[in-house]
Formats: sequence, structure tokens, C-alpha cells
Amino acid sequence: MISKRHTLLVELTGLFIFAIVMTLLTFSERVEEIIELPKSIYHMNMLFLSILIEALPFVLIGVLIAGLIQVFVTDEHIRKWIPRNKYLAIMMSCVVGACFPACECGIVPIVRRLVGKGVPIYAGVGFLLTGPLINPVVILSTYMAFGNDVGMAASRMILGFVIAMVIAIVISFIFKGNQLKQKFPVQSEKHSSFQEKVKHTFTHAVDEFFDMGKYLIIGAALAAFVQTYVSSGDLVALGSGLASSTVVMMALAYVLSLCSEADAFIGASFRGLFPDTAILSFLIYGPMIDLKNTFMMLSVFRARFVGLFVVIVSIMVFVSIMLFSGF
Repeated sequence: MISKRHTLLVELTGLFIFAIVMTLLTFSERVEEIIELPKSIYHMNMLFLSILIEALPFVLIGVLIAGLIQVFVTDEHIRKWIPRNKYLAIMMSCVVGACFPACECGIVPIVRRLVGKGVPIYAGVGFLLTGPLINPVVILSTYMAFGNDVGMAASRMILGFVIAMVIAIVISFIFKGNQLKQKFPVQSEKHSSFQEKVKHTFTHAVDEFFDMGKYLIIGAALAAFVQTYVSSGDLVALGSGLASSTVVMMALAYVLSLCSEADAFIGASFRGLFPDTAILSFLIYGPMIDLKNTFMMLSVFRARFVGLFVVIVSIMVFVSIMLFSGF
């Protein structure tokens, strides 16, 4: 009982602090008249708000879907839908993810609930990677951002899908458990009426939002800090060769923490500075893992899993781009 009260107090305190920070940021011009701070602080505030506002709608959609999964999807459904064969399960998860319009932030709570319901971790990873990377909205935005370039959109879709498949297979050999920090009830809760189910869906969605929200705020704040005080021009100067430019573009994708539905327009702005293959690494790596997404994953999965996941994704994307450039 004391533990629950302590947790509630921490949550309310965090919410109160967040409300104060948001108020100060919203009225930053008036604050600037009262308190003299470096211009970079206010620039960082604006970046923080833009990242947060961009991500929140997708997180809200994600937690709502997670609530629906918690209440309406049973472990029997999961066992029936997921193939027993590991490779077929990975293939299915990647295909479903590719058809599912989700951002890298919004998809984390969905995968959390699916894995908690009994979806194998490797199938969850396949869904986690392809959902934000090659869904129809992302591919269309890529096509438009690069001047109706079918080649770039197709390369992102096909290469991204193959890389996601390979990563999920590698994960299946390294990790056996679900890798969640907390245990979730596998069986869906029993509710007597549809109204009760809807009510509990929103209850779970709210709980999920507060679980995810604080880590999204931390990740957005760090991303804004890095964007403000680490010059992208310095990073661009490092990318002279194909390998170095690929590493630079992957680093930019991680630091910028862009929404996958809009990152293609930023990536297209680097044409002329970097080879198309290096820009392709930016388009593939960012939706798979970025700074804010890392913190959200750390709130859900064990730290060792997240650490190795970042390493595996980084290596696989880099190696794949190097091999792809040969063609």
C-alpha cells in the first residue's frame, strides 16, 4: 500500500513539474523579458517542444491500441495468429508492421503489450522495426521528398525490410525470454459488458501513456540539447568518404530523433553533400532506433537487451549499406 502511494506521489510530482516546464516554455518570450538567459536555451526549448508535439499524437494512438490489445486480445488469439515456425513468425510480423502506419514512438507501447501477451520477442522486434520504417505513409513521403524518385522509395522499402528480417533472426538466436522489465498478465481481463471493456481500454491507455510519457520527455529533452549544442555542420565535415558519410548520417538520424513520416524531407536536403547510399542509411536507421526511442525502450525492456539491440541495428544497417553501395 505504501509502495503504491509512493509511486502515485512520484507520478503526480513528475506531472506537476512537467506542467510547470511546459508553461515556462510556452511563454518563453515573457520569461525572456524577466530572466536573461543565453539564446541557445530558448532555442533548445523550442526544439524540445517541437519534438514533443510531433511525437505525442503517435504516442497517444499507440497507447490506445495497446489498451485495445490488453482488453480485447487474449493469449489464445496470439497463439492462433502467430505461426509456430520462427522464420514464418518473423516474416508475418515484418509484413504486418509494413502495413501498419505507426511512428517509432507510438509503436513501443504496442509491442510492449503484444510481447506481454505472448508474442515472441523476435516477432515483436520485426513489428517494431518495420512499422515506423516502411509503412505506406512513410514510403509515400519518401517518394515525394526525393522528387518522385521511385528508386529511393523502393530502396528504403526493400532494403529496410530485409535488414529488419535479418535483425529479428539474429535477436531470435541471442534472446529467448520476452526481455520485458515487468511481467504482464498473459490472459486478457474478463469484463461483463462492452461498455466495461471500453472503460478498461481507456484506463490501460492512460496508464500506458504516463509510463511512456516521462521517458519520451527525457529523450526529447536530450535530443533537443544535442541538436542545440552539437553542430551538425561539424558532423557533416567528418563525412568525406562513403563509410564515414554513412556513419555521420546514421549519427544524425539518431540525434535528430525525427518522426519517420517526415524524415525523408530532411534527408533529401543532404543530397549534394552525401552519396544517396549514405542518405539511405539515414532513412533506414532513424526509424529503427533514435535517441528518444532508446529511452522509451529502456522503460519497457531490460537494459542489456536494449544495448545489444542498438549495437545489432547499427552494425546491420552499416554493413547492409556498404554491401548495397557495391551494386
